[in-house]
Amino acid sequence: MGASLRVYKRRIRSVTATKKITKAMEMIAASRVVKAQRQVAASTPYASELTRAVTAVATGSNTQHPLTTEAERPARAALLLITSDRGLAGGYSSNVIKAAEQLTERLRAEGKEVDAYIVGRKGVSYYAFRERTVQESWTGFTDSPTYADAKAVAAPLIAAVQKDTADGGVDELHIVFTEFVSMMTQTALDDRLLPLSLGTAAGEQEEPAKGGEILPLFEFEPSAEDVLDALLPRYVESRIYNALLQAAASKHAATRRAMKSATDNAEELIKSLSRLANAARQAEITQEISEIVGGASALADATAGSD
Repeated sequence: MGASLRVYKRRIRSVTATKKITKAMEMIAASRVVKAQRQVAASTPYASELTRAVTAVATGSNTQHPLTTEAERPARAALLLITSDRGLAGGYSSNVIKAAEQLTERLRAEGKEVDAYIVGRKGVSYYAFRERTVQESWTGFTDSPTYADAKAVAAPLIAAVQKDTADGGVDELHIVFTEFVSMMTQTALDDRLLPLSLGTAAGEQEEPAKGGEILPLFEFEPSAEDVLDALLPRYVESRIYNALLQAAASKHAATRRAMKSATDNAEELIKSLSRLANAARQAEITQEISEIVGGASALADATAGSD
């Protein structure tokens, strides 16, 4: 066997082994994304209704709650960035990091300092490489987050919002994550969680009083402030949990797509290498036949000359 043919066969074996790995990873990601989709579908209605309930309480009362009141001059904002713990997902992490960078620039242009809170090793590594300060970071659960993980992430963020900026608190809370749209489409987006953008809650209206004064439709016991104190932590936790699930589903979908592309590329490379190996083998066979024919001809000439 010639040297070139051995090289081609060795490369074919190597690419075939890689193809088996990428195919297995594609199948694993496909099975995980189905489960993640179900979790997103189950958590989204709860997060939406809780947001609606908090908005209804805030708009149906005259309470100035610190978590729903806009600061006159917001000076500091918290940014929660959700990335992945692992790679092999195409541009998943880089896209959401780019969205976080754009939001950071926008907030700084508005004169606000930005405190970073990071979920996922990719985001932590990105900030560590650039020697940027990170207030809190969490890793190890991005592929399959639980509500307990969301509570752990939400706790320092809620505490920061409740503090004064002079004591290290923040005026706003933003979250950057990847929204799962479909198996082929995942969109990196940013959303402001706090303070709430208040308006009349969907489906709720206010009643005019006899004197023409607008009165809220709701009455609260013991008070609207106590209701907000109880609901707002659940609101932040549920929104973060939904974002974690959306990000996990997006990551699995991106991994599946990237591994399918890698498997297809491996198949094309194997076909190309097989054609080259066949051509090299054919060239070797042709050369061997030529050598045999030439040797036979030379032997026949030598025999004829001796006679």
